[in-house]
Amino acid sequence: MALLRLSLKYAQSYWLYIVFVIVLQLAATIAALFLPSLNAQIIDQGVAKGDTDFIWSTGMTMIIVCLVQVVTAVTAIFFGARTGMGVGRDLRRAIYRKVDELSTLEVGGFGSATLITRNTNDVQQVQMLVLMTLNFMVSTPIMCIGGIIMALREDVGLSWLVWVSVPSLFIVVGIIVYLLMPLFRRMQEQVDGINGVLREQITGIRVIRAFVREPFETDRYADANRALTETSVKVGNLFVLMFPAIMMILHLATAAVMWFGGHRVDAGQMEVGSLTAFLQYLLQILVAVMMGVFMMMMIPRAVVCAERISDVLDSTTSMIIPDGVDELPRRGELEFRNVTFGYPGAEVPVLENLSFTAQPGTTTAIIGATGAGKSTIVNLIPRLLDPRSGEVLIDGVPVSAFNRHQLAQLVGLVPQKPYLFSGTIASNLRFGNEFADDSELWDALTTAQAADFVADKTDQLEAGVAQGGTNYSGGQRQRLCIARALAAKPRIFVFDDSFSALDVATDARLRSALNATTGDSTVVVVAQRVSTIRDADQIIVLDEGKIVGRGTHEELVDSNETYQEIVESQLATEGVN
Repeated sequence: MALLRLSLKYAQSYWLYIVFVIVLQLAATIAALFLPSLNAQIIDQGVAKGDTDFIWSTGMTMIIVCLVQVVTAVTAIFFGARTGMGVGRDLRRAIYRKVDELSTLEVGGFGSATLITRNTNDVQQVQMLVLMTLNFMVSTPIMCIGGIIMALREDVGLSWLVWVSVPSLFIVVGIIVYLLMPLFRRMQEQVDGINGVLREQITGIRVIRAFVREPFETDRYADANRALTETSVKVGNLFVLMFPAIMMILHLATAAVMWFGGHRVDAGQMEVGSLTAFLQYLLQILVAVMMGVFMMMMIPRAVVCAERISDVLDSTTSMIIPDGVDELPRRGELEFRNVTFGYPGAEVPVLENLSFTAQPGTTTAIIGATGAGKSTIVNLIPRLLDPRSGEVLIDGVPVSAFNRHQLAQLVGLVPQKPYLFSGTIASNLRFGNEFADDSELWDALTTAQAADFVADKTDQLEAGVAQGGTNYSGGQRQRLCIARALAAKPRIFVFDDSFSALDVATDARLRSALNATTGDSTVVVVAQRVSTIRDADQIIVLDEGKIVGRGTHEELVDSNETYQEIVESQLATEGVN
């Protein structure tokens, strides 16, 4: 059902192409069905009677019919290919858009590896089935039915050979397809597994090498690869059985026609041409059934893939994206009002009844132990996550009221893990503001303390950036990500531990430049180092998802035990007083 629903939904845009395919395939099949009959006439009426004129006229007719068959078949395949490729393109686009609509939690529920497989390998299987269906499944039933009718016209006495050979093929195919179905399902799951292992190993290659875990990871990949190979071999073994069985039926049917038909010719019950035509029609029927066999071999895997695609397309998101508000907030006051958030399956919430306000023109810093909920707060501000209860507001308007474009204009996020996209430095900096000119980009780079190393490059703003920014150091990537947020000029800046890769001197210069640049914007900083946040107007101390301290650096040093412990733990390395 999933396969049928997907095919009908995404092929409806190509209905005109499908009509062309059906008409052309019908013409090609009818032409093919008339050829054996014309050949029989040449043998029985032309050759047997020595009528040269009849041979020439009928032969020319056969040539014309052959040309019609070739032209219509090629044109039908062209339109079928356009339809199949178009359905694949639309499916990939639909999956991408659906994944883009899902929240971070829902994407994590599927997993990156399986989403990649479903948008590539799974779609390809459905796409190929659509293509094969249009190319063969239109002509196959016509060829079968028409071949049977034409064969019976030639000689009814041999018709029992058709009723024996065709069901035999269907029985063989049915048994093998029944055995293939669970194997194909397992194969797709194992493709997910091998993609997941490979993706994890590529992403974590530095860690693997640092701990000399190459042998272990090699074995882990080998296990996943071996499982996929074993399943593929089982599928191959079934295919190996299928083809000899089909060919045996074809050859037995041919031998039977020649044996019993020869006796009928010898008895004068049928002509030699009719015997030849009957044999050709029987072969056409069996070849058509064999084409159906190829299709049926593809159907089990395509059904599994369609179900996996439907799981993504039918998934519902808890994050409803509204049309947005008529007018964007001007001040940028950020407020958390009784916010509680918990991840699915967690016994206790990560944040519990959290309330604070970050005013425009001030810096609010958030600090706490690992797992205190700092990054969760960061994800709630641009609505990458939705709270279980409570509200996150900007100028009194819930963030859930803004659409994505409006939130991108209001909130500039610098994530904890700096990530750059393949392209140039300029294309990355314009990620949040595509209309920023070069002078604005240089201003952002200067504030982010990145202008020097960019200016040293030959192409400067047009210098290349590899995927993930791997051709830059960690500190350079962090500064470029900060510059990207500055170039967008949002009302609220959110820095999620975005200074961890910077040395103390660069950190100090950057914070000084930010204070001058951000002006009346709201700044939220999540940091591990006290030196990074000691000048903040408001420091919020988190412990197990709750606010246990609030105030300036001096106030917290004097009165908050948790903050005092954090400061004391960093005294030796940073000299914080």
